[in-house]
Amino acid sequence: MWLPYGRTEVAVKVPNENLLGVIDVKERVGVINPFKEVDDALENPLGTPKLDAVVKSGETVAIVVDDKTRPAPTRLILSSLLKKLGQTGVQDEDITVIFGCGVHTMTEAEGLALLGEALGSRINIQIHDCFAEDLEYVGKTSFGTKVSVNKTFLDADLRILTGDIALHYYAGYSGGRKSILPAITGIDAIQHNHALLLDPKAVTGNLDGNPVHLDMEEALHLVDVDLALNVVLNSQLEVVKAFAGDVDKVFHEGVQLVNELCTVPVESPAEIVVVSPGGSPFDIDLYQAYKGIDSALNVVKDKGVVVLVAECLEGYANKTFHDWMVRFKSLSSIRREIRRNFVLGGHKAYYLLKALARVKIILVSIMPDYYATGVFKLRTAKTVNAALKSALRMTGRRGKVLVLPHGSTTLPIIKKREGRMRT
Repeated sequence: MWLPYGRTEVAVKVPNENLLGVIDVKERVGVINPFKEVDDALENPLGTPKLDAVVKSGETVAIVVDDKTRPAPTRLILSSLLKKLGQTGVQDEDITVIFGCGVHTMTEAEGLALLGEALGSRINIQIHDCFAEDLEYVGKTSFGTKVSVNKTFLDADLRILTGDIALHYYAGYSGGRKSILPAITGIDAIQHNHALLLDPKAVTGNLDGNPVHLDMEEALHLVDVDLALNVVLNSQLEVVKAFAGDVDKVFHEGVQLVNELCTVPVESPAEIVVVSPGGSPFDIDLYQAYKGIDSALNVVKDKGVVVLVAECLEGYANKTFHDWMVRFKSLSSIRREIRRNFVLGGHKAYYLLKALARVKIILVSIMPDYYATGVFKLRTAKTVNAALKSALRMTGRRGKVLVLPHGSTTLPIIKKREGRMRT
């Protein structure tokens, strides 16, 4: 079987007697004309008027787009939006695109590369800085999160959120309200919100009682948003469907479709799960690739083995992730620190230590062993087949194997637990 690895693929050979199954998404072919799909969504908005009824020439527009770590087709989305805005008389110089980075870092050059020369030269570009001092306070949620938001966005006459809706391992799903918190809020709001991930309901594919999601939703409604434009992608990162209109309606329509595409019932867990996060950008670094482990944990037995096939071209990516793995030796100590002084990146160390308390993890990547083993406490192998042989030695040669080629975009559920998953 072939597994995505960076921008290429690697093969894994599983003996027939060991193979329990391959868990993959319910693949849906992308639309033939994605530009038309996005245009049609804008022409038929959910719960809001069309753009030409809410904006006119001379008014300013702020559009939040995803940063470089997300697979959203920003160039496609913006091309359609700029065409529609131009038809209403809005001038390019009155449009600002804000890269909603949250705590991620990004340069203007990287932003221009994402947009392309044709788009990037037409409009204003801003890289959101969560540490900036000129953010504007908009209120506090019932969870106690004090929310300050990007002032360029708040000052605009028309405010638009864009991105993709997909699985997320503690917010439940990406998209919608995440384009406010954490995308364009201040660091204090982000840290306070993300500390809620210790709650057992803050898991992949769950919105019901999920405090991370509910807090984000409240933060969203502290701000007036005129339009959301979100897409749902397949495993090949092709547009399956676009939704435009009211941000809540767009989000929940997208979530329903993601569930249809990504939730896969599985008969029984296995001793070994071989998982790829899905190739680039999902395996660009260990920080992002963890999402593959998160999915594998749903279907691997306790004391089993997860083989993570992730290129990690940019290493581990996050210094706090690294430092917390060095600093904390137990789950109890890291939980205390998250409650007392949450720092984004530390949460990834928490998740990884939590996973390592349950299973063994073998990493197949280009990351040096000094980091993979010495810092992140992972076993390593040069190839996926070597990793599988090691895993079978750990579990016994009769160990059953599940293969998960698109771990970041697949939600495998053991059938007896399926009824407990709610959105």
